[in-house]
Amino acid sequence: MAFLFLHPLLSLAVEPPIRVGAERVELYRALISGKRIGVVCNHTSRVEGRLLPDTLRSLGCNVVRLYTPEHGLRGMASAGETVKSGRDAELGIEVVSLYGKAKKPTPQQLEGVEVMLFDLQDVGVRCYTYLSTLHYVVEACAEQGIPLLVLDRPNPNDYLVEGPVLDMAYRSFVGMHPIAWQHGMTLGELAMLIQREYMRLPLGRGAITVIPCENYWHGRKYTPPVPPSPNLPNLRAIHLYATLAFLEGTVLSCGRGTDWPFQVAGHPNIEGMDFSFTPEARPGAKHPPYAGECCYGLDLRGVDVDSLRANPGLQIGYLQALRAHYKGKSPFFTRFFAKLAGTESLEEGLLAGEDLATLRRRWRRELEDFWVKREEYLLYADSARVGL
Repeated sequence: MAFLFLHPLLSLAVEPPIRVGAERVELYRALISGKRIGVVCNHTSRVEGRLLPDTLRSLGCNVVRLYTPEHGLRGMASAGETVKSGRDAELGIEVVSLYGKAKKPTPQQLEGVEVMLFDLQDVGVRCYTYLSTLHYVVEACAEQGIPLLVLDRPNPNDYLVEGPVLDMAYRSFVGMHPIAWQHGMTLGELAMLIQREYMRLPLGRGAITVIPCENYWHGRKYTPPVPPSPNLPNLRAIHLYATLAFLEGTVLSCGRGTDWPFQVAGHPNIEGMDFSFTPEARPGAKHPPYAGECCYGLDLRGVDVDSLRANPGLQIGYLQALRAHYKGKSPFFTRFFAKLAGTESLEEGLLAGEDLATLRRRWRRELEDFWVKREEYLLYADSARVGL
């Protein structure tokens, strides 16, 4: 069947299938052949349904060690849960956790590795910790002189660049770089930006090669074939996460411990909202907020995915409605909110009842600067919009 290829910013009669970087073995096989390989991976690191380490070993490659981010190799650890290192019984390979006491590989943990592969499915929101794991892997590989290959994957939230840019006074593992909240970049592009803009590395150290996706452009709709983490089960949750992740800095539940995480939100002390849900402990949410308690709030399970993409922007109305109906004694915002948002201005604006247009004026200049900086590192055609 012949595909009709048009410029990606125009409509396509037939959209050719996306091939992620890991699937393009022909581009990187020669770079890893005969070398001792480390792989930063998890359950999303798949080639045609098969875990990347298995694919590499089937090609005769020598995979000596795996490194895993938050949620672990199988992707089932709860958010924030410490992941332990050890030997994976199924794969028979040593696994180093990068989400425990230490989040950066040590020289001992990199010993014997001659080339490192990085392959994780990101969701395009700054607080999602796979990006922070990338930062530490870039840094550690550079310090040890280990070449790093980033096997790129699409960003499902890259149709928009939006939200506050991180104030470095709030730098933490949920935000390490002065980039937009919804940054509109892939991890491959961010690896180059991070290395060149935010790291002071010795000359000649920190070689990064990005294996790009094929038939992908920023703004093309993409549904990850495997949920990126246990509480982002579908594309609706992934899109809503760009707004509802802010609830992690409030007293509210964002639906962890239900069948609809990041598609429902509420609290036991919400009044005037009829929808209810009751969180319970389950895989991926062992200790959800308000387990066993009836929470009242928003039901977003029926929100149309395409409508979110067609009318982009932070859904500030959700946060304002929940705050207006919250009648609990504890403050609505926790001290974590400013660290999560990377700024005090968002909380200040929400407390003042500002709408999205007014909030945007608070971070407009920084977002404009990031939009310009972002363009220097794009590997793909761009139809993303910027929330200015």
